Amino acid sequence: MAETTDRPAWLPPDQTPTQKWPVVGERAPLPVCLDLDAWTFEVTGLVSRPLTIPPRTLIARGTQSLTTDLHCVTRWSHRAMHFTGLPVSALLDEARPLPEATYVRFVSFSPRAHDTGLPLDVARRDTWLVHAADGVPLSVPHGAPLRTVTVGRYLYKSLKWVRRIELLAAPHLGYWEREDGYHENADPWPGNERYVGGSLPPDALARFRVATDFTAWRGKTLRGLDLRGWRPSDRDLSGLALKDCDLRGADFTGVDLRGANLTMARLAGASLRGADLTGADLEGAWLAGADLTDACLRQTALNGTSFYEPSDVAGGARLTGARFGGAVGLLESQVGYVLAAPIAEGPVP
Repeated sequence: MAETTDRPAWLPPDQTPTQKWPVVGERAPLPVCLDLDAWTFEVTGLVSRPLTIPPRTLIARGTQSLTTDLHCVTRWSHRAMHFTGLPVSALLDEARPLPEATYVRFVSFSPRAHDTGLPLDVARRDTWLVHAADGVPLSVPHGAPLRTVTVGRYLYKSLKWVRRIELLAAPHLGYWEREDGYHENADPWPGNERYVGGSLPPDALARFRVATDFTAWRGKTLRGLDLRGWRPSDRDLSGLALKDCDLRGADFTGVDLRGANLTMARLAGASLRGADLTGADLEGAWLAGADLTDACLRQTALNGTSFYEPSDVAGGARLTGARFGGAVGLLESQVGYVLAAPIAEGPVP
């Protein structure tokens, strides 16, 4: 992980600029969401005037423009996107929050029942309900028919396929905060509000480092672990979720990492020679200085992944013979480096 000295003023720490708008999270809502005559948008909870509004009405009302930078927790940032919609404050004013209301929860038509939340003052000031981006109606993967956009927070505080706003008396952790330990405040500018602390106490971490079978750890999210220099005894790490872990100098030579989640992992100096990363999630991972000779990265997710950073003294990743067939999401700053390397297969443009 290295900070570029000429980082533009609009770009938060450890973020990579892109002109893309990568799709993150789920790609489609529950089917009812797309039938605009089958549901009504709600503003409920601690309000004196609950609202039920047809989504077509909200879309018709949403004629105002918002220009804002988007910052994803997986380290990509898109400068000055233009959205069309209306500020959430307009709906809150109509619903009239009660004095005891301090928090706003947004609920989605997501198949996994995603939700997110913000302090009432933040939601009133910074959150919009939008239906178009850069003059074009939102696509379904990006949140059509309606989504929220919260200015100045990581993108997990903006919710696709929003169906309901609830006013609460106390904070309610959202999906990503509950399930994966994402930071509740989500401010990109300190550079350290992506996740909260590690998910294992020291004794459990020590047992994990020497484990000979990782079956019991599959299906769990392990977060923020210090695994520098780790050489796992069991070379089958398939399906493990090692998010935001420090894996610098780890020896994963020939390891089975198929379907693993290595989001935001730090892998500088790690050996992944001949490793099988098919279908792995490498979004936001730091791989500059890693050895990926003959590694299989087919079907991997590469939004925000860095194989090369100009200011990193470790140098770029070694990619000789690496296979990227079907890999998606590589940002513009990385394309030239990857395609210039003697790789066996290139990623999807």
